[in-house]
Amino acid sequence: MHNVSIRPEIVERVLARRGRLHWFDRLNPGCTALVVIDMQNTFCAPGGPAEVAVSRAIVDPINRLTRLLRPQRVPIIWVLHANSHHAGRSDWEIFFDNVVADETRSRTIESLAPGVQRVWEELEVGVDDITVLKNRYSAFVSGSSCLERVLRNLGVDTVLIAGTKTNICCESTARDAMMLDFKVVMLSDCTAALSDEEHRSSLENIIQQFGDVMTSGEALEKLGIR
Repeated sequence: MHNVSIRPEIVERVLARRGRLHWFDRLNPGCTALVVIDMQNTFCAPGGPAEVAVSRAIVDPINRLTRLLRPQRVPIIWVLHANSHHAGRSDWEIFFDNVVADETRSRTIESLAPGVQRVWEELEVGVDDITVLKNRYSAFVSGSSCLERVLRNLGVDTVLIAGTKTNICCESTARDAMMLDFKVVMLSDCTAALSDEEHRSSLENIIQQFGDVMTSGEALEKLGIR
C-alpha cells in the first residue's frame, strides 16, 4: 500500500474552510455500496500492459473489507474496464491512438476486450456480488456503464471507492459520483496509483472538493461495523 497521508497544509486548509476534516460523521450501511474499480488483469497482473504494481498490495485490505461488508448486506460492485474493437476500430480511439504507446497498443486492446474481463484472481468475489463493465475512466460519465442505474435501483446514496488507479479511474468516478449527489468516500488503503505522489495528490483533491477520504477501518467505524 501507499505509505502517505494528506499533507498538514491541506488539513489546515480544509479545517479553516469547513471546521472539520471528514465530510461524514456517520454512514448508513443500508444505503452504502462498495465500488471496486479496475481490479483486473490489465492493471493487476505482473507485466500487464497497464500494470499498477501497488494494486496487488491492496488485495488483502479489499478482501478484509468485503468479508465484513457482505454479512451487513452492503453491495459489492466490481467495475471492470472494457473497450470493444471491431474491424480495426475501437470504441475509444482518441485514447488508444493518443495515450497508448504503439508497441503496447494491440496488447492493451486485446487485454481490455469485453469478453475476457474477470476480477483479479486473488480477490474474493461473493455469489451475490455485482460486476459492471465501463468503457471510460469514470463509470458515471454518460454512456460509460450502467453503474448509476444499478446503485439507484439498490437504494444506494453512498459509495465507498476502492481500486486502481487512484488518480485516474477512481478519482474520475468519485468526482462524477459527487456531481450526481452520491456521498463519496475514497478508501486510502484500498486504492493504488503508480506513485505515492499521484496517490496522495488524488486523495487531497477528493477531500477538499469531492468527498471524504478514510481508511477502510475508519469507514467501517462510521458504518457501525465491527
